[in-house]
Amino acid sequence: MKTVVNVGIGGRSFIIDEDAYLKLDAYLNKFRAKTDMGYHTNEVMDDLEMRIAELFQQDLGSKSEVVNLSLVNKVIAQLGMPDGSADDGSFGNTNRTTYSSESGRVRKRFYRDSDNTIIGGVCSGLAAYLNLDIVLIRVLFVICFFCGSVGFWAYIIFWIVAPKAETAAQKCEMHGLPVTAENMSKFSHNK
Repeated sequence: MKTVVNVGIGGRSFIIDEDAYLKLDAYLNKFRAKTDMGYHTNEVMDDLEMRIAELFQQDLGSKSEVVNLSLVNKVIAQLGMPDGSADDGSFGNTNRTTYSSESGRVRKRFYRDSDNTIIGGVCSGLAAYLNLDIVLIRVLFVICFFCGSVGFWAYIIFWIVAPKAETAAQKCEMHGLPVTAENMSKFSHNK
């Protein structure tokens, strides 16, 4: 019979095998040691734990399922290390993979961009989502505003509907990047 541990990861509770817990704990400790971001390290670690919790919930069918070593290996391989280096063997035999959806492509989401905002971040979020220049989107909204105030109402609706990209994982999704440790470290210091 295996020993299981009840663990809080990213604000969620999981039941995890003891060997999987030890491996995940070693990964998090090594990740923290390799994260060279000064006082932003805690922020990066919080984002990483939230991403780990999301990945665990995606793979588990119910709350009563136990997180096993193979799931931990899969998550570690998917997230990698903050410097982009591959696994050095201390976490088992895992190969780094790219985060992808069922179709094999990274899922891009629409968020309001809080880093390049003038009013609410709608134009910069649309520009990131559509891979267009921010200035072009802003000019189009101004032109639409003066042509019957359609631009004003569209901006207000987007502002209400679109969530603000606050975490590094959300910023990765907004730019269509895989949510890996390396990519999350690019955005975590921009807060």
